[in-house]
Parts: sequence; C-alpha cells; structure tokens
Amino acid sequence: MPWPFPNNQFPDGLGAVVMRTVLSGERPALQVLHDPDNGWAIADGVDDPNVPGGCVATHISHVVKLDPTLAALAAMPPGTLADRLETGAEWQFSDFKWEDE
Repeated sequence: MPWPFPNNQFPDGLGAVVMRTVLSGERPALQVLHDPDNGWAIADGVDDPNVPGGCVATHISHVVKLDPTLAALAAMPPGTLADRLETGAEWQFSDFKWEDE
C-alpha cells in the first residue's frame, strides 16, 4: 500500500511479516522495520526471525491490537528500523538498508 498512510494510521488489511512469538503474545514487539521496499516486519528483538516457521505473514492490525503503542509507527518512513528495550519504552530509530548479497 502506498505510503504515507492517510492520517498516519495503518490501513486495514496492511500486511506484515510478524514473528510468531509476537503474534502469540509470548514476547513483546521490540523491533519494527519499514523496509526500503515499503514492506513491514515486526520482531521480538530476541529470537532469530529467520528460523523456519519463525514468522508468519498477517495483517499488522492483529499486532496493533496486542500492543496499541505500535500504531504510532505508521508514520515511520521506508528505510527505518525502530527498536526499544521493553514495551512502553521510547523507540530508537535508525536508517535501514538491505545488505548487498
């Protein structure tokens, strides 16, 4: 979906790659990526998201329902990684680029 989003809100039906530990509520969302290609990913910041079965494609709204503080990140531009130490902590933002393969 084109960015920026109207009213800086995640659109209904926006997809994201989300770690299963976050989606299940086992761990909080501590990393959010809006990649340079306009994709979204949400991780727990602890476990490896690249293990087989570690992530699932879902609507970002499911994760925002678990943690409404994520809604503020809808304004985050492509190419940005947000990290925090715990739920409710201040987000730290950094530029993100895919490594050359």
